[in-house]
Amino acid sequence: MVPLAAFFTVSPSSLESVASVPKAWLGSAGGCEIKGNISINTGERIYHVPGQEHYWETKISPQYGERWFCSEAEARAAGWRRAKR
Repeated sequence: MVPLAAFFTVSPSSLESVASVPKAWLGSAGGCEIKGNISINTGERIYHVPGQEHYWETKISPQYGERWFCSEAEARAAGWRRAKR
């Protein structure tokens, strides 16, 4: 287990190492924040935007066809619908 303090301690030298980490490791695809999730129960393709009820708990698993979108228009054009909550 990692102490919480490790996540909140920042020094100038640590910022340099973060800059070299691949963006995929940081949680989104190149700054795109819309999560394209596939329902386990129905197979329906649903996208979540920041601020929606289940946004932060939604995990993206690219190996199952889930992905990130940079705009709602992009998600809709790819055949995904907006989450209801």
